[in-house]
Amino acid sequence: MTSTSAPLPLRADAQRNREQLIAAAARTFVAGGPEVPMEEIARAAGVGVGTLYRRFADRESLMVAVAQTSLQTLLDRVRAAVEEEPQAWDGLVRAMRHLRELKLTMPAADPLPAAFATAVRADPEVQRLRHELDVVVEELVAAARAEGTLRADVGAGDVVRVFTLLYRSAPAPGDALADLATERALALLLDGLRAGPHQQLPGRPLTTAELGRRR
Repeated sequence: MTSTSAPLPLRADAQRNREQLIAAAARTFVAGGPEVPMEEIARAAGVGVGTLYRRFADRESLMVAVAQTSLQTLLDRVRAAVEEEPQAWDGLVRAMRHLRELKLTMPAADPLPAAFATAVRADPEVQRLRHELDVVVEELVAAARAEGTLRADVGAGDVVRVFTLLYRSAPAPGDALADLATERALALLLDGLRAGPHQQLPGRPLTTAELGRRR
């Protein structure tokens, strides 16, 4: 009879190595793109390349792990924004700022090579995290509309799309002029999303589910 027991948890040192490898992979993918040598990732993590391959069989599995960790971190921070901010608008602004942090943990190539993109999108854990994130953002956008702080003709898909476009084109933080340009663009974007006298948008509000079909 086939065993269906869950895999045993990693030892503390093995778990620490795994976390170091994922963090190092995120940094090196951002700096050097998805094809950065695996030896460089191992070096950045302070472990041998054999340790890397014991934890991750190939580049695709490592990239999937980076995506899982990044999405889980983003989901946790968005939920914290919802719980801690007194107004839905403030929670929405805080949540959308975290999207830039997600960009800084993903490979620099856009779009990703097909094999990597397929592996990430097909992963059940990535799919689950994206769904949970969509649900939280939909609820947050609905709450901001209900309290009258977000314009009524905007949907969660619209919000995610415009913030994603902003951060995708923004350079990595550290350059004072680039940071100022990003902050000004963010302020203009938020001003356009606030409830108030605006020109009506074309079409209808978009949902995150509709947006997800194009990810």
